[in-house]
Amino acid sequence: MIILSHRGCWLRAEDKNSAKAFETSFARGFGVELDIRDHAGEIVISHDPPFSSGLLFKEVLLQRSRYSHAGPLAVNVKADGLQFGVRDLLRDHGGADYFLFDMAVPDALGYLAQEMTVFTRHSEVEPVPAFYDRAAGVWVDCFHRDWIDEGVIAGHLRAGKRVALVSPELHGRSHHEAWQLWRGVEQRLRPNGALMLCTDHPEAAEAYFNA
Repeated sequence: MIILSHRGCWLRAEDKNSAKAFETSFARGFGVELDIRDHAGEIVISHDPPFSSGLLFKEVLLQRSRYSHAGPLAVNVKADGLQFGVRDLLRDHGGADYFLFDMAVPDALGYLAQEMTVFTRHSEVEPVPAFYDRAAGVWVDCFHRDWIDEGVIAGHLRAGKRVALVSPELHGRSHHEAWQLWRGVEQRLRPNGALMLCTDHPEAAEAYFNA
């Protein structure tokens, strides 16, 4: 299981999406899920609309370039119209394993037109993933209940998609039953690097899935 640390490795909520959280995550070999928006002509790391520039996306890409063993970047796009800026930054810091997700469907088409790596979404409120045939993978979310079973995961893998599972604690629920199910699924399907988990508990997940 490839582990994606949700907004980096942090202990305090205020450290989410911070340079320290990302540095810790990259150093430990995890992937990172992060949020990007635009502010004052720059692409910045921010979940909510920013009031100042703060940490720049290009700074995080530079951080990651120092850790060849770091996992992929899951880039949650929170604002429209960033395609060209994101494309140029990823090109200038080449070599990163990344995917972009969570943008509006019309905005996603712009990233696909630039031949960037885009994941579609599948959840209990999005039962039919958009632009599925063109997506490199699927971000599988569970907002209200733990519905992600072996059939869901196997179906996407058979379609040749990478799969990123959202751990239930991101929505305020216990992760234990889901992790137990998904570990069994991984052991049976042996997805060969195509299965990821986005979690607030990356170290525990690493020990549970990859020990």
